[in-house]
Amino acid sequence: MMNKQSHCALEQSLFDSVDSKTPDYIKQDKLLDLDNKKEFVFKLKKEHLEPYDKEKNPQGLNLKEWFKNYAKEAEVSTAGIRGPQNILYPHETRFPINLIGIMLATEAKALVARELYKDAELIKLAGCEVRYNSQEFLELIARVQAAHGIKTLVPVERKTIPIWMASFLAFKLDLLGGEYITSSHGISVKNATKDLNSQGSQYLPEESMLFVEKIRYIFSEVEKNGHYDIKIAANDNPLISEDVMKELNDGVKLYKQYLLDGVAKDANLNLIKNIKEKIVIENVGGSAYRTLSRILKELNIEDKFVWMNKEEDPFFHAIGKYDTDPKGNKTFYDYSVDATVIAKDKDGNPYFPVIKSLHYEEKLKDCPIGTAVLITDPDHDRLTVCQIENAEKTEFLKTLGVDYVDLGNGRILTVFTANQSFLMIMDFWMQQLKAEGLFDKHPRFMIKTTASARSWDEWAKKNGIKVVNVPVGFKEIANIMKKVEKQITENPQKEVVVTDVLGNDINLGVNPKLIFGGEESGGMIIGSEELIKSLSGRAAIAMREKSATEAIVVASALSAYLEKEGKTMSQYLEDVFKNNEIISKFDIREDIAYYNESEPDIEKLKQAKIAGEAQRTKNDVFYLTMAVAKKMGKMNLEQIREILKDTFKELNFDNLIDVKFVGDGTYLEFTDKFIEIRPSGTDAKTKAYGAGASKDEIKNFARIMGNYSGDLTALYEKYVDMELYKNSKELSLKDYALFTNKDANNAAFTIPDYSKTLVF
Repeated sequence: MMNKQSHCALEQSLFDSVDSKTPDYIKQDKLLDLDNKKEFVFKLKKEHLEPYDKEKNPQGLNLKEWFKNYAKEAEVSTAGIRGPQNILYPHETRFPINLIGIMLATEAKALVARELYKDAELIKLAGCEVRYNSQEFLELIARVQAAHGIKTLVPVERKTIPIWMASFLAFKLDLLGGEYITSSHGISVKNATKDLNSQGSQYLPEESMLFVEKIRYIFSEVEKNGHYDIKIAANDNPLISEDVMKELNDGVKLYKQYLLDGVAKDANLNLIKNIKEKIVIENVGGSAYRTLSRILKELNIEDKFVWMNKEEDPFFHAIGKYDTDPKGNKTFYDYSVDATVIAKDKDGNPYFPVIKSLHYEEKLKDCPIGTAVLITDPDHDRLTVCQIENAEKTEFLKTLGVDYVDLGNGRILTVFTANQSFLMIMDFWMQQLKAEGLFDKHPRFMIKTTASARSWDEWAKKNGIKVVNVPVGFKEIANIMKKVEKQITENPQKEVVVTDVLGNDINLGVNPKLIFGGEESGGMIIGSEELIKSLSGRAAIAMREKSATEAIVVASALSAYLEKEGKTMSQYLEDVFKNNEIISKFDIREDIAYYNESEPDIEKLKQAKIAGEAQRTKNDVFYLTMAVAKKMGKMNLEQIREILKDTFKELNFDNLIDVKFVGDGTYLEFTDKFIEIRPSGTDAKTKAYGAGASKDEIKNFARIMGNYSGDLTALYEKYVDMELYKNSKELSLKDYALFTNKDANNAAFTIPDYSKTLVF
């Protein structure tokens, strides 16, 4: 077994299970030995491309199969190319994420970079959070890049940093981009690489396909020549540098100023400094603490917070982990660390499995009513907002659609969805801008994903704020930012017009400012009153990655303000609903997982994933084809209504007014709600979203439609062109590409003179 120490019996049971399922030939394999700190060459052979066979091909790694799956993920992934890994033997190529695959992808990206920029000085950044093997992946990435003459900035002692810090520094320092190792809020045995471009944004599919094609080239070279040599630089190669990050305190110096120019206004900081009851910050996995604590100290507000789970732990302190599955079967099961996930126990009762595993009834027993609890994830980009309230408020909370956890002794913990908490945050931020006389100085707009709350749209309309809807994924929000920036830069006195994924041309006005960018999964960013400038002078209206730190600053200020006013967050939410005449108060998300991602037997996992992906696709294409057919004029709305009424007899589709493909899912618009069905871009899951005036109704729609088998009815086959059904996925991807590329800001990145810019 690899040298990993378990911290609890549950983690040890996971280790034992993984070890028992790992064949001896993999345990004994030293093909890529990072314990060798000197420069060496990895010789990729034909044998490595083919499956392992003890007699015929003992060197087999089945890399052709690995690449097939990797390329497929690269084309559709919404947040990095994720997958399970062998947490004890990370070189195992039967798992999607492995050292060999990371090496190949890094080699490919380095070749692309060198082709694009030839002899230029290239600098990238590499960072990671606390997941198993992240440090090894970071080291390998840096060493492969160094072998190509690419300088890699790494955190001091190669420790953890948040994803938003990597993104911020890629933009601020004018780097070629970066690599960040994370699987966000996903289960702890999963990992991924998030490729960041020179903007600090996640790669769009066309960017990912460049290095996918380069891997294909590498394999062709192996087939032609029998091998391909990949050089691994020495671990202490001078091109792997901590110097810049040490000078910048891992970016904290620059990020502090960014916050002071944005959300950390004096008004916010003064509110927080005067708060009486400390705010609880839950650091799931522990990796947020290292950076966040330093930033809050720099802002002189660190003493206003209580920290939980400060120690870094790749098992995430057993949060979200159980020894039984949802059906009560005895097995290791991981619900991820998304605090908003709602599951059902064996008796069918809903509960929050992640929050239950935090044991807050004990840990929060000394915190008074009114205490805010802010939960962030391992890469520190998402935020869940909670508050301790009096149990007498439960009926009131139901009227708002706010769920809660019983803490005992007459106390509950309200758990706000991101849709609810971000609505409060954007409203509070708007009120601050108005108080400072800034709000009306520029036209304001919001960028949101289609799956986010309908209440956001209603709030924005009430306040004269334009809304740009995009597909799920923060890279989509960043893509719109770039389009806006292009128009502002080219003609600052001209009205900015962008097209959203719903097909609407939206006039944002002259020199518009982003008031909020966010998504229902818990990620947000707030724009700046002034354009944010990189060291070489590039301009941005906002940063390219969601930041829980920005959210924490504003949420903490809101909490402090409400303490002063004697109000709870739920009361503030009610005020926002009333003051803005919001009808669609409720939102819902159903996650339908088709297999146990924690299964340690890779062969069982593969088969379960294949079956799960097939089911996910079948469900997706059922709805998608109707949206594509309607857009092409091959179906009308009435025919779609007929099919849906026939398929889902318990649901009412009389007020359905449109069905659209929205980049990665099918959006059904009703007069009083929306339902969106989309396949997960990272897992074998279907996600069903809803928002509207009735929580019970949208929950029913999302549950039934999300869980549908995808089987074609006789009426479906009557109205739907079966050739179109076969090709709808391909057609929709072309449609998505058209949306992405329309008016795109494709300005080539210019390498600056780092001898002049990287001077501190």
